[in-house]
Amino acid sequence: MSVVRWGLIGAGDIARKRVGPALRDLPDCELVSISRSKAELAEAFALEFGAPKWFADWREQIADPDVGAVYIATPVFLHAEQTIAAAEAGKHVLCEKPMAIGVSECEKMIAACRSNNVKLGIAYYRRFYPGIDRVKEIIASGEIGKLAVAQINVFEYFDPAPDDPRHWFVEIEKNGGGPMMDFGCHRIEVLINLFGKVTTVRSIVSNAMLQHQVEDTASAIFQFENGTSATLTVTHAAMEPKDTLDIFGTNGSIHIPVLNNGEIVIDAGGEVRRESHPPAPNIHAPLIGDFVEAILQDREPEVTGDDGLEVQATIDEIYMTA
Repeated sequence: MSVVRWGLIGAGDIARKRVGPALRDLPDCELVSISRSKAELAEAFALEFGAPKWFADWREQIADPDVGAVYIATPVFLHAEQTIAAAEAGKHVLCEKPMAIGVSECEKMIAACRSNNVKLGIAYYRRFYPGIDRVKEIIASGEIGKLAVAQINVFEYFDPAPDDPRHWFVEIEKNGGGPMMDFGCHRIEVLINLFGKVTTVRSIVSNAMLQHQVEDTASAIFQFENGTSATLTVTHAAMEPKDTLDIFGTNGSIHIPVLNNGEIVIDAGGEVRRESHPPAPNIHAPLIGDFVEAILQDREPEVTGDDGLEVQATIDEIYMTA
């Protein structure tokens, strides 16, 4: 196989802005088909991105021998069913985050892909941020000393009306949780990437502000195997947006005012400097490019199903200890 022929399952906002363009434009990729429950929307998306086929039923799509891999960009409650079916059809699977609703579903997805000898990746694209790699370099250098504590705040106001097409994000059966599940999962992956295995979790979860089925605000405290402590606070209820990462060590600190921008402030040894390490223009492209290489080189992708499982186990623990 010299080209990975993709089927895109789901065609919402993120698929249109990032996933579709990456599958269309990256080397060694060919976008073969689109599926969406509304056939006219699937057709429109396929025509827009030059895919020759479209389906209203994803089951027909994964049965297509022209498809070698699928990108699953559907609501969370569908991820396990679609991943397992795709694996059984012999398709490699790159699945949106969070991986699934609960650890049990994640384990079934991993088992299906392993038993059918196909690759499984999860779309934690911040693993490919140059800014995160740079933070790891600074930590490894010892410049800020031993790591004491890290703090992440992520605030995105979100209060959808019942008829909003994105209302499923606040429905417990479809999304499995609120902001901790939706975008907190990304930051948990960042913390694990930086500090290693989580050993202890404590949390507070509330829906007192917006009163959705799921939490509107959650805070978690983590202890990591390397001794570092961290806090993560996420909310749908605060109007002011935030996306911060602060790391404090015994000899200095690292501050990222907006994680998605890649600007870093290092305060160490009595000196302060600024660095810029922006992510790729299409932040999904490095993730998808790595997954394609994993298929063609027959290796594991950078972000595996086991990584997705580890994040989900931490999320489950957050909800259980709240």
